[in-house]
Order: sequence, then C-alpha cells, then structure tokens
Amino acid sequence: MQIDPLLRALSEPTRLRIMRLLAHMELAVGELAQVLGQSQPRVSRHVKILCDAGLAQRRKEGSWVFLRTAVKEKSEPPMGAAAAQLLSVAERDDPAFSARCTEDRRQLAAIREAREASAQAYFASHAAEWDTLRQLHGADGPVESALLASFGRQKLGALLDVGTGTGRMAELLASKAGHVTALDKSPDMLRIARARLQSLPADKVALLQGDFTALPFVPASFDTVLFHQVLHYAQDPGVVLGEAARVTREGGRIAVVDLAAHDREDLRERHAHARLGFADEQMESLLTEAGFASEPSVSLPGDPLTVKIWTGRRLPAPEITVPEIPATKLQDRKIQLP
Repeated sequence: MQIDPLLRALSEPTRLRIMRLLAHMELAVGELAQVLGQSQPRVSRHVKILCDAGLAQRRKEGSWVFLRTAVKEKSEPPMGAAAAQLLSVAERDDPAFSARCTEDRRQLAAIREAREASAQAYFASHAAEWDTLRQLHGADGPVESALLASFGRQKLGALLDVGTGTGRMAELLASKAGHVTALDKSPDMLRIARARLQSLPADKVALLQGDFTALPFVPASFDTVLFHQVLHYAQDPGVVLGEAARVTREGGRIAVVDLAAHDREDLRERHAHARLGFADEQMESLLTEAGFASEPSVSLPGDPLTVKIWTGRRLPAPEITVPEIPATKLQDRKIQLP
C-alpha cells in the first residue's frame, strides 16, 4: 500500500461514503449505486480507484460484482488500519459526514429488506420442492442437534460450509466458529444465504461462489469443513473430499451429513442426485483415501430415508522420502561414454 494513491482515493466524498458502507457489509456494485443515487458506471469507476489503492476488494459472483473493504481499524497493513480508523473518527466528529453516513445506512437497510423479500419469494416459488426434500432428508431439528453433539464443546475455528444453500448451517454454527466461509455454486442460493446471514458481523462470515471440485482456497485454510446434504450431488465424491482435505489444516475436522445408501432412483431422476446415499464402508474408504482418519458415524433413521453423520480428522500429509544409495553402490557404478 502506498500513501499517494491512498490519499487520492480518499479525496472524493463518494468514495468516503463507499468505504463507510463497506465497513458494515459486502455489497454489490449495483446496490452501492442504489444507495448512492449514482449510475452504475460512475460507481464502478470509484470502485476501481478504491481497489487500485488497496482499500477495497472486488469479487465476481455470476454476473454480479461484489465489493468488500480491504482495511480494518486493527489489522494489517498499518497504513490501511490508519485509514479505516480515520474514517471512523470522521463519522463520529464531523456532523455533516455523520449525517450523510446515517442516511446511507438507512438506504442500506432498505436493500436488506428487499433481500429478505426476494428470499421469501424464492422460497414461495419452490415451496413444494423444498418440502419434499426436507421430508426425504429428515427433520432439521434432530439432524442439527446430532451434528452439534458430534462437535461437542470444541470450537470450530475457521469453518468452511461447502454447498451452503440457504445458509442454514452457517447460521447455526456461526457461534461455535471463529469465522465462517459459506460457499455455493449457485448465485441464486447465495443471494438467499446472504439475506439469512446479513445480521452476522461483516467480518464473521464470507459468502463465495465456487465449485466443490476445485475449491478456491490455498492449502490448509480451514480448521473445520462441513458438507451438509451436498456430497450426493458429486459425480466423483473422492475428488471432492480430496479437495476438502487439501484445504483442511492438520488435525482439523471434516463432517459429512448425508443420506445412508438407499434405492430411491427417483431422487436421481427428479432431484439430480448423482449418488444414492453412502454406505459406512464406502464413506470410510473415501475419507481415508482423501487423508482423513474416520471416526464412528451417527445414524438418524427416518421415514423413508436414514441420515448419517460421518466425521474425521485430517492426518499429517505424508512425507516424501528419497531412498539412499549406499556409498559402495555409488563407487561400483561406472559412467558409460558413447
């Protein structure tokens, strides 16, 4: 981070307002335009300046571009932390700026209400499908209680919720985690999850679009990885669990909540299930091959299907050893010249 582009970025009132909005939550560029009362191209130009200065970060999700703050009052780099603190003090001590920020947050609240309404409309239009799926997967309460019990009192640390869907599990586990990353391939589902999770602190949860066969994270990024009614959509569960192992820290935990093996072929035909559940032996093999030490499973019989909870711990990555060649063998070798 350099001082000249940083000060230039903060020299324009609209960009100051954008930074104060981003201090509260991640926002799409279109949503920023709505709050600020400016055209989207104009807001995009402001966004570029903020990102080039290192004050904000962009993230593409489908056709939407989301923006989040890259600086906080108590974080690295120090220059960014100082900028965040300056903006916070300015809102507190500058009456005109404070009034402007208050009005912006009022507009932001209207956006949040619109998100809630959109989520409700989405659920209403898919009510029959959601009800069917919930009945097939069992009641939420017993499954969620059993999952919490399997974690015990252990803190989840950095949690990755793969296939977060509506964000239900991310919301349930947020209090046990230091940070939650909720990932889903569907932009529509992420919009629903964002509405559900918007009451959580902005630095507590991150929502990302991504594919579980190629997780967009560096190795050893998470302490806990969760697959809740997701793995049966995988054409190759081994690849998916291998990716989970790659991003799980040594000693970290994985939890897979899914259906026990069944013969309901209609789920494959009507609901795009690639796998008709999993047997204990199959899941244990998958976890072991991925690099996890599997633990005893939990079974929750239902009508008509049974839900299982499989857990495991990340094993140390195997060390690659090169066999030593005895000195006598080296001496015996002769170099053959052409």
